[in-house]
Amino acid sequence: MRYPEGGGLTAERRAFREGIRLQAGQRFTAGEKTAAIAKDLRVSVRSVERWRRAWREGGMEALHSAGPANSPTVKDAQFAVLEEELGKGPAAHGFEDERWNLARVQTVIRRRLGVSLSVATVWRLLKRHGWSWQAPARRALERDEHTVELWKREVWPQVKDSRRRPVPGSSLRTRPDSR
Repeated sequence: MRYPEGGGLTAERRAFREGIRLQAGQRFTAGEKTAAIAKDLRVSVRSVERWRRAWREGGMEALHSAGPANSPTVKDAQFAVLEEELGKGPAAHGFEDERWNLARVQTVIRRRLGVSLSVATVWRLLKRHGWSWQAPARRALERDEHTVELWKREVWPQVKDSRRRPVPGSSLRTRPDSR
């Protein structure tokens, strides 16, 4: 179970749930039915079936808590390696152009650091370390600013004014005014 505040279960809540599983395990050894156990412990029948399968395969030990779920993290030393890799550019990592995106950074993290992160986690990781989203200016190197300004001043007003002025007419396709 996940919570929006960024955590799973607290240690107390994990211990409580483990206790319920262990109670179910004791009732499995007594031979009680799944539906009766689910009703008494106020859990779903499906959960009890899953616990019974684990109990059959691993005994009471299989019903103990495995501890908190850990999401993969990138340590500061690993992030320093990542920054060095990102500094080499996308082409050094086999990408066809010189643009980084989150999916590419995710690929580099997986290849170089051996950590599998979601795209959202990659974004939070980069943001936490001071990286920001940037859009390229997309200006051609060959662009001549003087020629562009000249075109805006002289050509654009003529092109802009060459449109036909709207005149009242008919909306019927059979009438000549609409053509």
